Parts: sequence; structure tokens; C-alpha cells
Amino acid sequence: MRDKITVLHFSPTGGTRRAALLLARQIASQVEEIDLTLSQPQRKAFTPQDVVLVAGPVYGGRLPGLMVERLRHYTGGGACAVSAVVYGGRAYEDALVELDDLLEVQGFCVIAGTALLAEHSIAHTLEVGRPDAQDAAQLAEFGGRIAQKLEKGDMDAPQVPGNRPYREWAGMPVAPMASDICVECGECAKVCPAQAIPCENPSQTDKARCIACMRCVAVCPVKARALPVQVRDMLAQKLAPFMERRPENELYL
Repeated sequence: MRDKITVLHFSPTGGTRRAALLLARQIASQVEEIDLTLSQPQRKAFTPQDVVLVAGPVYGGRLPGLMVERLRHYTGGGACAVSAVVYGGRAYEDALVELDDLLEVQGFCVIAGTALLAEHSIAHTLEVGRPDAQDAAQLAEFGGRIAQKLEKGDMDAPQVPGNRPYREWAGMPVAPMASDICVECGECAKVCPAQAIPCENPSQTDKARCIACMRCVAVCPVKARALPVQVRDMLAQKLAPFMERRPENELYL
């Protein structure tokens, strides 16, 4: 087991962070976190002595564009990297190959790739409660295998699934909106990764900036924010077939 690993995560509703930390704690005894969801990401240059786990959610089979933008603030400098895409049970499509490509461009040496499960950020009955105890046991085994590869000094890049060019994803055409029970406390505006909620009028949403990450819905203390009912119903119907199976986490070495 390594002494230290740095986890860079973009995790608006917390599922990506939970899955990433479960894995990271099996690779190194000390875990440092860098939150890419913050609106003012720091700049950092890693070195060949560093080990980094980079984790992001899957939106429409791709990485969130905002995460890609913020990850460009970090240079690998030959650091060993573990990539992790986290999805809610439908599919991760081109997100993992996209992340690996981006990390390579930024100067990281990707030695392992993973596709991890977490509760869906919109359709919460899909993969509800994940990552769970079964996931934790599986990620412990993944972490051990990754740690072994690091100890061997094996720098071979994994072959991960996905297509180039990546699938097109223009984002969701709708945004969470506040209902009339909104108390305008401003908690959502403080933590919106895209700064799509004005602090002076937190009951509003700038649809042009919103990335539908659901962070505002997750943090609202009075549950005033949600996607339109018709959108939620449509998504529930579309995702219903995926509720009949339990996809497993995947590791590529």
C-alpha cells in the first residue's frame, strides 16, 4: 500500500466522492482530497512520485464539460493516475476513454481505469444506496490489485472501452427550478458548481449555465428545487428497464 494518494473528484451530489474514497483508501494509507466542484479550482503540478485518483460522474455517456475544464488546471508531470467514472446504472459509454485521454494530455501516466456505481442523481430508485457494502468489498479488492501494480512499477496503460470520436452530448435541455416553498436561504446558490443560481435571487436558475448536476436539489433544506414533473416521469420511464439488473463495478489494468 502506498503512503499517500490524492483524489481529484467532481461530485455534485456526493456519490462520485463516496465511491472514489472507498477505492482510494485501499490503495494508500493517507488520502488527500481536491474538490473539482468548487467554482475556483486551484492549480497544481504533480510529480512522478505522486499517485492520483481522478473521479467524475457520467452525464449522457460523457464527462461533465465543467469537470473537463477544471481538470485542465492540473498537470500530471508523470504522476501515476487511476481513472474512475461513476454512473447510476444505465451506461458509462465513452466517459472512461474520454477521461483517460484527458489525463494523458495533462501529463498523467494512467495505470488503471475503473467504472464505479453510485445512486442515480435524478432517478434515485436506480442503484439506490450504492455504493453499498457489496461495492465496498469489491472496491477493496480493486484497490489491492492496483496497489500491487504500483509496487511492481508496472506503468502499462489499460485498454478501456469507449469510442473515438466520443458520443455527442449537448446536456439536458431543462434545469431544476424552485417551487413556491422556496425560502430564498441561498444555500443552493453558494454551492452551485456552474454559478447558475444568482445569490441575490436564489429562487431563479440561469438555464444557459445550469449543467443539471442536481447539487441544488440535494442541498435544499426545504426540498423546494426539482426538475419539472414531466421530465422526471419521462426519465423514470426511460430508465425503468435498468432497474431489473445490478451492474457491477469494473476494473481495467
